[in-house]
Amino acid sequence: LAAAERVVGRGIPARHAERRSGDPAVLVASSDRARQELGWVPCRASIADIISSAWKWHSAHPHGYANG
Repeated sequence: LAAAERVVGRGIPARHAERRSGDPAVLVASSDRARQELGWVPCRASIADIISSAWKWHSAHPHGYANG
């Protein structure tokens, strides 16, 4: 959340709550296995770069993809 707030330049409303039944205790995102198995390397490795890229696209396309 802090990385996203830095990228967009403003606070993002959030509500913290207890974990719901069935939610995992920990989530980990890693491209290590894709690199090992497929030789794939992400072009954006930091969460700030990923959020920045998505934010720039969203800002340029506020209604998403054009129909047709």
